Amino acid sequence: MQNGHAAEAAPLNPGIVFDMVQAVQRTAALKAAIDLDIFRAVGEGPGDVASIARHAKASERGIRILCDFLVINSVLAKEGNRYKHTPSSAAFLDPASPACMASVAQFMTRPELIEGLTGLADVVRAGRTQMPGEGSVEPENPLWVEFAEKMAPMMGPMAPPLGAIVLEGHAGPMRVLDIAAGHGLFGIEIAKQNKEAHVTGLDWAPVLRVALKNAERAGVRARYDMLPGSAFEVDFGGPYDAVLLTNFLHHFDKPTCVGLLNKVRKALKPGGRAATLEFVPNEDRVSPPMPAGFAMTMLTTTAAGDAYTFNELRAMHEEAGFTGVTEHPIPMSPHTVVMGIA
Repeated sequence: MQNGHAAEAAPLNPGIVFDMVQAVQRTAALKAAIDLDIFRAVGEGPGDVASIARHAKASERGIRILCDFLVINSVLAKEGNRYKHTPSSAAFLDPASPACMASVAQFMTRPELIEGLTGLADVVRAGRTQMPGEGSVEPENPLWVEFAEKMAPMMGPMAPPLGAIVLEGHAGPMRVLDIAAGHGLFGIEIAKQNKEAHVTGLDWAPVLRVALKNAERAGVRARYDMLPGSAFEVDFGGPYDAVLLTNFLHHFDKPTCVGLLNKVRKALKPGGRAATLEFVPNEDRVSPPMPAGFAMTMLTTTAAGDAYTFNELRAMHEEAGFTGVTEHPIPMSPHTVVMGIA
């Protein structure tokens, strides 16, 4: 026996099968708790079933079972007959917390984003989303207005490190183009870190209105312009010192990405920087779990998108004419900044 202990190996356990089958319950329970405002009720106290049910305008039986399920899954805690926050739910699910991510969960559980999972076999057979047209990137898709409004709590913490990477060794006046700006937080961060930076946000007009509001709140509205339209169709203008491509390339196939990157390079000054923020899995494409698993989201919501490895992204940048392509993982995040020099 090569192992010497093969006979003592742990017995097979079908638990992984049941965990995957019932995972949909955890998603539904979290969404229901957010919709019913349960985390606010727990935070305000006293945390008994009756008070939570009154706050949520729901049945006591339903509240008891839902809250117990949240405790079972380590989302809430329970002492006697009262529910209370865990440190994580207090930080990320109670609306009273500035780090609350409830809006992120609401966006990510939108029906159009999860319907593809119910017919995943058909999606796999086709090799593309079953959503109409180009899926989530269909022109003028109203989905992206809600993305801009609700995903800031998840994306915001990544803006300062991205800004520092883009601005490293660069001071003074500069022009920045933020492609697929969405909420605008990445370009706005550049303007906050460099008081002489002027940022142009490119996205669909209704989305840019969200970015503009965020620029006003951040006090950089005077240095923030809007360029409405499709990144594949509008004239970028320029030349720019830096171009941001945040969470955008993964929606498209490699030739489309190369074409866009080539357009970006031509809009940059010689030596200008293109900063691409992406979910970048390891070369084995199965680790780390979150960036690698993001490929499934692209399969169900786009016609040809993917989670690209660094070597794939580097090859795309080099084919588009960029040099010195480097990767900069963002700590405590599933994201990586890929930087190319024009």
